[in-house]
Order: sequence, then structure tokens, then C-alpha cells
Amino acid sequence: MSRALRDGDLRAGDLVDSAEAALSLVEGGADGINAFLSTDFERARQRASEMDDELRDDAEVSRPLAGIPVALKDNIVTTDHFTTCGSRILEGYRSPFDATAVRRLRDAGAVIIGKTNMDEFAMGSSTESSAYGPTRNPLDRQRVPGGSSGGSAAAVAAGIVPAALGSETGGSVRQPAAFCGVVGIKPTYGRVSRYGLVAFASSLDQIGTLGRTVDDAALLLETIAGADPYDATCAHRPVPPLAHPTEQGLEGVTVGVPEEYFPDSLDAGVRARCDEARRVMEALGATVREVSLPHTRFAIPAYYVIAPAEASSNLARFDGVRYGVRARGVVTVDDLYERSRALFGPEVKRRIMLGTFTLSAGHHDAYYGRARQARSRIAADFEKVFAGGVDLLLTPTAPTTPFRLGERTADPYEMYLADVFTVAASLSGLPALSLPVGAVEGLPVGGQLIGPRWSEATLVRAAREVESALALVPLTVA
Repeated sequence: MSRALRDGDLRAGDLVDSAEAALSLVEGGADGINAFLSTDFERARQRASEMDDELRDDAEVSRPLAGIPVALKDNIVTTDHFTTCGSRILEGYRSPFDATAVRRLRDAGAVIIGKTNMDEFAMGSSTESSAYGPTRNPLDRQRVPGGSSGGSAAAVAAGIVPAALGSETGGSVRQPAAFCGVVGIKPTYGRVSRYGLVAFASSLDQIGTLGRTVDDAALLLETIAGADPYDATCAHRPVPPLAHPTEQGLEGVTVGVPEEYFPDSLDAGVRARCDEARRVMEALGATVREVSLPHTRFAIPAYYVIAPAEASSNLARFDGVRYGVRARGVVTVDDLYERSRALFGPEVKRRIMLGTFTLSAGHHDAYYGRARQARSRIAADFEKVFAGGVDLLLTPTAPTTPFRLGERTADPYEMYLADVFTVAASLSGLPALSLPVGAVEGLPVGGQLIGPRWSEATLVRAAREVESALALVPLTVA
């Protein structure tokens, strides 16, 4: 698209028209995919016209995303769209500032189409906990798109936009990428500014990218990454070129395959597709060997203590006084809090209660303290493997293909297990990438690459080579 725009073969306005047409094809009726919570095509066309003028005056304009339409997850704040976080408690909220990632997209020339649906406050693995209805998987509308960035993944998979921003806490970019058959990248914690990302769990949250191809997702990440004076947790490290390969092949790369990520219970089809990706990497010159991450079994319980604990603190501000919709006709302060916070959905309430309990006197050390110890051991496992000569790890992204809508909503534990292969990298602050490695009965399978801190360039290089070698035909939108 970028080449066609620069060559004058395409107009940015054409891309906006195409995005609107694609959206109309998959929305409407009871089985619309419900990928977007808000769109503004009039504003997008104005922006596209500006980019067309700029490209016409200077085809060599340095903006890497000039005229390219993108979508944003609705927990990333913008001045020109509402930011609801998929919740009734933020209905109608408009931010007075743009998130750093959004500002960098605008500076790069991107055309923002709208804000995408998500699990409420990013708490979920299927985009079914949104207060505005679930998002459906565009490849099979009876199945979930994953979560919590399911709206962004669905928008890319449906061909509405070529790339989108999502956010990660425990796998919320990679898992929906796997379920929708697209590419999702979670950067190293601190690689991308969190300024303007509505907080869920501050020690875990990261903005990530989704794209139809590895290079699309990598270009978006390269654009938004880098130091930010507004975020003290953002690292002052140079951002390497990601979207333009400097090396080819996998000669000299050692790939580890952790035995804990291939249990007997793993779906046979998922195992077969990941085994094929392993053979491809070996054929490309990589050395593949078995490794062990023994504390992986603690990842889910540690995550579901730490993340709710941080969420209970972060979401205390949504009380009808400082942030959020204020209940009317209240008499007492207690009544104000109770009626205002009643707007939270069931999953958010569940996690607030879990987090408040694990941080309470008498339970802090038994739960939160031990979860932090487990987190340290999980991270130490990764450090040991990478220090032993392994450059990256290959695992499944999710243990199954996309499950049916409503299949797991009655059992939170089963829902939480959808992230069993993604939360360990999040707890350790490591970069990870999901890319399509095949399909089982017409449903996509994602393979995950995990690397040491700041190794995004290596992950993208490896993923690009696997993507090229597999040469998969995109799955058909239902």
C-alpha cells in the first residue's frame, strides 16, 4: 500500500473507502463481527486528503505510514474518539490528550479509522466481556476472536485495516492474533511508552501491534517504539530497524523448544502445525534443541494473583468522583460509590474482588508475596535458557484453535487457561510474537516466538523467514 501511494497508483482516500466498504460487509445483522466501538470516516477522509496532498508534492516524504489506515484498541486514549475501555463506566469519555503511541502514528502519517472492541478494561481472553457485546471471529462467526484485543485482531483479519494497535497484559495481542490468523507482537516491557494506555496491571501492560504480515506488524512497532519522557518505565534504548531485513536465513540461530509448552493435553492439530514450523526453522539453518522451563506451571496462578491485585488498585479511581460515570440521585457517599461502580461488568468485579482479597491484611504474604516469588523464578528460567546459548524459543501461542462463543463464559478458570502459553513471557517482561503456522479444520493455529529482552529484531527476522517458507494462503473471511 505504501509503495502504491508513493508511486501515485493509489490514493489514501481510496484506502479509507476500501476500509469502510470492508467494514460494511462484515457488520450488520445478528452475526456482524462487532469489531469497532466507534469510527469516524469523515475525519479519516480529511486526514487521507492531507496525506494525498503531501505525497503528491513529495513522493519521497519521510512519513513511513503516510496514508495507511490503522485501528486502535479502545483503551488507548485519543482526543478525537471516545475511549470507553469496553465499559459502561467510561461511556462518553473523551481524553484531553493523545497517547504517545497515537501521537507517533499521527506523526508517521497514519490515518486512524476508529477504536476497536475489547474485553472490558482488557480483562478477558475472548472479547466476550465487553459491555457493548462480543466480537465475533471473522473466519467463523460462531467462534471467539480471542481477547482482550479481539476487536483489533478481527479488524485486521477481516481486511478492514492492514494493521492495528492492541494491548498486552498476559497475552492479549498474541492470543487473538493466533485465533484470527494474523501476526501479533508484544514488545519488551519498556520498549513502547504506556503513556495514554488506560492501566490494568501496570507492571505487565504493554501496547502491541497486529498486522496481516510480519513486516506490517513490525513497521507499526518500529513507529511507536522508543523513549518517552512521559513514561518513567520506558527505556532509553535505540530502536533497531524492524520492518526492513538486514539479515536473511536462520544460520547460526539456536531455537529452544520448551517441553512444558507441549504437554500430552495439547491439541493434536496445534502440535502438528508447531512441529512443522520447527522443521521449517531447521531447514532454514537454525539449530533446534529441547529445553526446560520448570516453573512454567506457576505462570497462570501467579498471573491471576498479580494482575488482579494491580487492577484493584488501578481501578479504584473509577468511583464516580475522579473518573467514570457518576450515578444520579444519590444521598450518601457510600451510595455514590456503590451505584457508580455497579456499572462495572461481572469479570471486572471478579478481578477487583480477587485483587482486593490478595492484598488485604493477613493474606498479602500468603498470596501476593508468593506470586511475586513465582514470577521471579519464571523469569530466572528464561534467563538461564537464554544464557545457555538459546536465541529464541518456539511454542504454540494457544493450546487450542478458537473456541465457540459462550463455551467458556460459565467457567472462568477454563477461560483463563486460554492464556496458558502467553502469560509467562508477560510476567518476565520479554518480547514475544505470534504468527500463523497453519490451520486445523479451517481454523488458524498460531506459533509463538519468545526472545530475551530487547531482541525484537531477532524475533521479527525469524518470523519473517518462517512466514516466507510456509507461504500460507490466508484463510477466507466468513
